[in-house]
Amino acid sequence: MPDRLSKKERSRLMSRVKNKNTRPELLVRSILHRMGYRFRLHRRDLPGAPDIVLPRHRKVIFVHGCFWHGHDCPRGKRPSTRTEFWDAKLDVNIARDRANREALEKRGWKVMVVWECELKDPKAVREKLRRFLKSNDT
Repeated sequence: MPDRLSKKERSRLMSRVKNKNTRPELLVRSILHRMGYRFRLHRRDLPGAPDIVLPRHRKVIFVHGCFWHGHDCPRGKRPSTRTEFWDAKLDVNIARDRANREALEKRGWKVMVVWECELKDPKAVREKLRRFLKSNDT
């Protein structure tokens, strides 16, 4: 199926896609704040500039969009057109995520990923965050 937008319109639309302070990220931050945790955002001195950093606990949280980070869910389904382009692009994202996670763990950080699709059930996300933050394996 051809693109309905011109190249210029598509470029303008894609330039507006945010990578910080997204709705899913704001929701996770809100849950954490209500749980009483204080955190830092997007620390560029850490591999991958994690979305949420809890330095006191040596833990980081990434809030990943299912499509862009290759989650195995309906939202993470790859496009059926231009498959070579999308496979290459998304595979690079997945490899970068893996490398960032390994680099953080090597530095002694515990890493958690919250997927966009998980946010359909905020109570489950809150419980997942609680378990992650209460674990004493730091």
